[in-house]
Amino acid sequence: MDTSKRARLDLRTGDTVKVYQKIKEKGKIRLQLFEGLLIARKHGTEQGATFTVRKVASGVGMEKIFPLYSPNIDKIEVVKRTKNRRSKLYHIRDKAAREVKKRMKILSTNIVQNLGEDEVIEPAVEVATETAVE
Repeated sequence: MDTSKRARLDLRTGDTVKVYQKIKEKGKIRLQLFEGLLIARKHGTEQGATFTVRKVASGVGMEKIFPLYSPNIDKIEVVKRTKNRRSKLYHIRDKAAREVKKRMKILSTNIVQNLGEDEVIEPAVEVATETAVE
């Protein structure tokens, strides 16, 4: 993809994008896919333009900042468009953390409800009892 096509590429925050990055290994070049939500676009279409993509893999949030005109980027595809009213979506980071906390809270309440009233949770470690020596 040459620079004129990259300048015309319509990337907006809120888009789900696939970025194909060239990785050099042992003299060979392979393509590595990074798919996620575009949360920021900086410096417009000028030479130093960058865009930030965020994804969640195995419950861990990952972000990468890609230069728009980097020769290491093979292709950029827009998978999905969403309507948003902000130019930077940094609040998504906090939102993800809140959702994880909410899931943990729901999970802990479900465990307590499943135990019932009759069952008592005993500690995993047995407490040593004192023996009287005569």
